[in-house]
Amino acid sequence: MEVTLLEREISGYIGRLLRENFGRGPGNVFCTFSSPFVTVYITNFLSPMEKSLIGNRQSVYVQKTRDLMMETLEEEIRAFIETNTKEKVNEFYYDWNLDGKTGMFLLILENDQKFKCEPFLNKDLVHKEIINVSIEAEKPPQKVSSRLLNDRTMIIIREGILVSIEKELIHIGFPETLKIAKRNLEKRLMDEHKANFEKLLSAQIIDQFVDWNFEQDKSYSLFILKP
Repeated sequence: MEVTLLEREISGYIGRLLRENFGRGPGNVFCTFSSPFVTVYITNFLSPMEKSLIGNRQSVYVQKTRDLMMETLEEEIRAFIETNTKEKVNEFYYDWNLDGKTGMFLLILENDQKFKCEPFLNKDLVHKEIINVSIEAEKPPQKVSSRLLNDRTMIIIREGILVSIEKELIHIGFPETLKIAKRNLEKRLMDEHKANFEKLLSAQIIDQFVDWNFEQDKSYSLFILKP
């Protein structure tokens, strides 16, 4: 299937799926397919009940509810992507920006194409800034890689970032609590470093998302850019 048509098909499907399961659909859904990555950026997505909870400082409950819902929807999204790309989905990640009413899905396909860390302006300095954020949050990652999927979407992968106390929390059964805490912390730190990233990338960062694979000790971050 042509890439542009595939992106439209995925966007339309995700919009319908969210509307059917949350009672309210997103304003817009933007899909980017850059093998082996499929990213889905969702805007203006917040139900009246969720808005009320956030207004009463209960955003944690919104995050937990969406996590439970995504446990069901993940399999449906995986199946749709696999049917339309003819490739197996190896990994699935998601994150929400509740204040901005936005969200992100990231799917990583299994194919013969290896992840290529193609060069872009100031790439080494961007990685250095990412390492600085990681040091403030936990520790420097063992490895950092990144790629511009297009002029509006950047992906950053960090490997080897968990510290001992985090591994212990995962071991005793608190991965969800750890993920919520790490999201809040890392996004706050990213905001503090935002001006540096924007200067290096020559672009405004209009949104950011992060998720983890605790078993593999790696993190995926997405920047939504405005060149």
